[in-house]
Amino acid sequence: MAGGWAKDGAVSEQIEASVNDELARMKARRTPQGESLKFCADCEEEIPEARRIAVPGVKLCIECMQDRDASFQARGGINRRGSKDSQLK
Repeated sequence: MAGGWAKDGAVSEQIEASVNDELARMKARRTPQGESLKFCADCEEEIPEARRIAVPGVKLCIECMQDRDASFQARGGINRRGSKDSQLK
């Protein structure tokens, strides 16, 4: 099949790159970065020392984290097609 200027397997590589980008984004979201806070970033209550040790880089107390997890809505995938039909979904 003619692919114009694209090399063979370009579509597969693009799909694989999209999947890898999304996996990296999801992994980064799950792992806290940096030093643990002593006080919650949302409610400013003290975060117990056991939680700070168990979850390095924690920024929220348990209650605020549960509220955030409950309100989480998954976002749609990346639209790389650029066609009008794909944008209407």
